[in-house]
Amino acid sequence: MNAIETYVAELAAELRGPARVKARMIQEVRDGLTDTVAARTDAGLPPEEAVRDALREFGTPAEVAPSCQRELTVAQTRHTAFALLATVPVLLGCWHLAWSIGRDQGVPPSQTAQLLATIAGTSALVGCAALVITRRLSVPGRLPLLMGWTGTAASIAMPLTTIALATTLPLAENWALLLLIAAGTIAAHSALANSAKTCRECATQVE
Repeated sequence: MNAIETYVAELAAELRGPARVKARMIQEVRDGLTDTVAARTDAGLPPEEAVRDALREFGTPAEVAPSCQRELTVAQTRHTAFALLATVPVLLGCWHLAWSIGRDQGVPPSQTAQLLATIAGTSALVGCAALVITRRLSVPGRLPLLMGWTGTAASIAMPLTTIALATTLPLAENWALLLLIAAGTIAAHSALANSAKTCRECATQVE
């Protein structure tokens, strides 16, 4: 591995954030270093010296990482907010349908399920607010940590709500609907929990 690849590998190891955004950022750093080295060799410097000069000009990975991490943290905050808005409303619709069917079958909505669904719904509203805020602020204070824990709370509420529904609705009459909701819950929980975990990690990186 040459010096430039070693440099970008060390920088990548320092950073947390959305994989696609991080990969693009690392590629931009690699391209910038390569272009700088090419300019110096065109000016007559030996290749090894040109590489050393370019790396010295860019700064060490530890010096460069904080500014990169701030950008990645905002991106991850938005990613988690999008994950909330893409999953929670769909599950709320499914849960509402299950409650409507339950009422028709004489089964009242579970208060526990309603409370958990309210937590998930409130989380989606926080996600919506986060999207608006991150369009205006470059480093939005405690918002990434708040978004991380909000996403975690919603990801926990999702399976608990579905379990609460499954234990109240008659299984023999609603197994297909409950199976569909369970499959959607598993997929939503996985996507949101992973995004929220990364968001919390990003938040600790910029504190």
